[in-house]
Amino acid sequence: MASTFVERNLARVAVNIAPPVARLVLSHPPVNVVDIAMMEELAQALGEVEGRSDISVVVLSGASKDFSAGVDVAAHTPDKVEGMLLKFHAVIRALVASRKVTVAAVHGHCLGGGAEMAMVCDVVYTTSSAQWGFPEIKLGCYPPVACTALAALVGQKRAAELILTGRMISGIEATEMGLANRAVADEELTAAVDHLIEELVGLSPAALAITKKAVYTWDAMHFDKGLARAEKIYLEELKKTADAQEGIRAFMEKRAPKWVGK
Repeated sequence: MASTFVERNLARVAVNIAPPVARLVLSHPPVNVVDIAMMEELAQALGEVEGRSDISVVVLSGASKDFSAGVDVAAHTPDKVEGMLLKFHAVIRALVASRKVTVAAVHGHCLGGGAEMAMVCDVVYTTSSAQWGFPEIKLGCYPPVACTALAALVGQKRAAELILTGRMISGIEATEMGLANRAVADEELTAAVDHLIEELVGLSPAALAITKKAVYTWDAMHFDKGLARAEKIYLEELKKTADAQEGIRAFMEKRAPKWVGK
């Protein structure tokens, strides 16, 4: 198709397509919480970009002071959680299956579902001061995507520690672990990402797409099965516990949870 430029601001995502690069900016003030509306817009934008032969690089970033504080806690209630997982994991699967080179530019808070979106991108640049974490355990829950794929990035022991404690780490520690490729000063992030893009767009889009497929041959065999299993455990076991329901209620009521161990 002929190269066409697109620039539009959806309710939750700003889309800028300037071939061969598409930029998707999470834009849901104040901390870019990923709600159902954002999931739907991201899925729509990723589908549009994937269908364009003139795009070879997709950059995912966050507006204002944060990348994303994660998935909307209100969407984890029993009446909404199954539909939320379906929509959020559709975004994750679109990023994982994309033939484009996906780049995450992370600053500020990058937590929970936000960190899961960033970690499945091909290349991740983060500011040194960024705060990464998977805090779901503090709500009596767990992050299915991280449970499926984090160990392949940082190793089993580190993944277990991050998921089981919910502790936050800096962009520097995230890079040292292998969760990100590079950590740079806040003011250097844009230039670092732009330099990476310059390198990528000088390469064959066809070769990039096919090579990316080859790079993930092993992981691709296991990711879908692993995520499906993590989803099943989440819905059929975790969400039926009193503690998981209490954790979400406590967060929404702005109080400390009272765990009962069942």
